[in-house]
Order: sequence, then structure tokens, then C-alpha cells
Amino acid sequence: MKHLEEIKEQIRKKQVKSLLDYNIFLVGFMGSGKTTIAEGLSSLLERERIEMDELIAQKQQMTIPEIFAEYGEAYFRNLESNTLIELQKKRQAIISCGGGVVVREGNADHMKKHGRIVLLTANSQTILERVKGNDERPILKNNMNTEFIDELMEKRRKNYLSAADIIIETDQKDVLEICQEIISKLIEFDKQN
Repeated sequence: MKHLEEIKEQIRKKQVKSLLDYNIFLVGFMGSGKTTIAEGLSSLLERERIEMDELIAQKQQMTIPEIFAEYGEAYFRNLESNTLIELQKKRQAIISCGGGVVVREGNADHMKKHGRIVLLTANSQTILERVKGNDERPILKNNMNTEFIDELMEKRRKNYLSAADIIIETDQKDVLEICQEIISKLIEFDKQN
């Protein structure tokens, strides 16, 4: 009986993989869960996982804070846009984007050419808890508080919402719950579009 269940699970995985035959771009504010959920989706869907910030850091041979410090945010945003253009060559990848990627006009268009955009959200307290020990967040460097996070999230809200194909709240949910919700909402989104 166990063997039959394994076969059913393999069939289900293949069906889901064939339905979601595009790149999945995870966007959202820093600390919303993009990296963690990218790992989960990558494992569930057996797909390549790409961390945009890691890719940029490798190419530049610098950390993201070093890029910000030496060249500034505008330079970094150019690197993000160029990376998105390069990623259009990928197929069926799970791509975790930097928190500000949707701020630049045109970036959402690059993502939508070969994928769907999943907006991950969390409240400012959850975000603060998730990022407070991390010094790799140059924009939050001297602003580790919910007021600043709320203010910055509000500035980006319109960009996030206009870019998103689907929206997933990550507060108080585990990785599997979030991944399952993403898969089911993407399937539903694709049926309607």
C-alpha cells in the first residue's frame, strides 16, 4: 500500500511541475521569508533555486553592504535590473529577489516575461524579529525598529501590489503551509488568466 502512495505522490508532483512551467519570482520586504520559502519551493517542486542578492554579490565579488557603501543604492538597483534580464533565460526556477527589486520601473515586466510574481508579506514586528540579528541589511543598518520598517514598507506597498500576481501572508505560518498556499494560488491564478 505504501508503494501505491509513493506512486500517487510522484504523479501529483509531475502534474504540479507541468502546470507551473515558468519561473516563480518571490518578492517582498526584507524578512518576509523569500529565502526560506525559495528553499521550500525548490525542494517541493524539485527546481533550481536562485538568490538574486547572492548572484549579484558573486559577480561583483563584494557583499551587498559593500556594494551599497562603495557605489550606492542606484548602482545596486542597476545590477538587480541587469540580473533580471539575464534570468529570463532560466526556465522553471525559484528566484528569491531582493526586497527593493520592484521599486525600479520595468523590473516587474522582466519577471512577468517568463514567470509569475509571488508577493510575500509580513507585519513589521515579524520582520523585525526575523532580521534584527542580521547586519547584511544595509537599508536597515541604523533603523532596526518597527516605525522605520512600517514607513519603508508603506513607500514600497504600491510597487509590491501592482507587481504581484498573487499575495501570500507569511505571519505565523510554517514553510510547508506557505509553499502549499503558493502552489494552489498559482494554479488558481493560471486558470483565471
